[in-house]
Amino acid sequence: MSASRALVLFSGGQDSTTCLAWALDRHEEVETIGFRYGQRHVVELEQRPVILAEMNRFRGRLGVDHMIDLTATLAGLGGTALTQNIAIEMQANGLPNTFVPGRNLFFLTAAAAIAYRRGIDTLVGGMCETDYSGYPDCRNETIQSMAQSLSRGLDHRIVIETPLMWLNKSATWELAHQLGGDSLVKLIVEETHTCYLGDRSNSHPWGKGCGVCPACALRAEGWRQWSGLV
Repeated sequence: MSASRALVLFSGGQDSTTCLAWALDRHEEVETIGFRYGQRHVVELEQRPVILAEMNRFRGRLGVDHMIDLTATLAGLGGTALTQNIAIEMQANGLPNTFVPGRNLFFLTAAAAIAYRRGIDTLVGGMCETDYSGYPDCRNETIQSMAQSLSRGLDHRIVIETPLMWLNKSATWELAHQLGGDSLVKLIVEETHTCYLGDRSNSHPWGKGCGVCPACALRAEGWRQWSGLV
């Protein structure tokens, strides 16, 4: 029987780091993939190798890390608050302007192409329908539809696992603690990056960030809920 193999969409943030630990707990061989897309918080990419080195020290078995540049593609499709220095606000369509249209669809397509060439049939992503900003490409229906389309288009079975899909941020902190105890929680607090503004100059109990953008607010609230329970 062949080894269970997975490719984790790994940004360097809280969610993808938790997903990486989850994948290492379940799959015999794990590779990672990251994306450069002109993101304003490009500092997350600087944190990726730091986190990967620590995760490999904790768990071992980390395989190849792939980096894909989608800057011309995603940044070229129009400005958002994640790719341009503009204020974060709600749009007329009810979505925040941090929504990068099609981002996860591009990510999953690129990841599936790498997985195809690597003989991997499982992708792991941190998409979440419980604690999110209404992004349509984070919904379970979207992700599973993508899995079907990619499988058909590649003539290669693609499974997309989303361990955080039905968890709120408090439960995500708890999952990290279950997977790696205080050591993993400490790594997430100190090294992962979530802040949309790319701020790592301000330290908080839950990590580094501006403390006011939607990503920081969500992470902080989840920390307060979880730390009050443990």
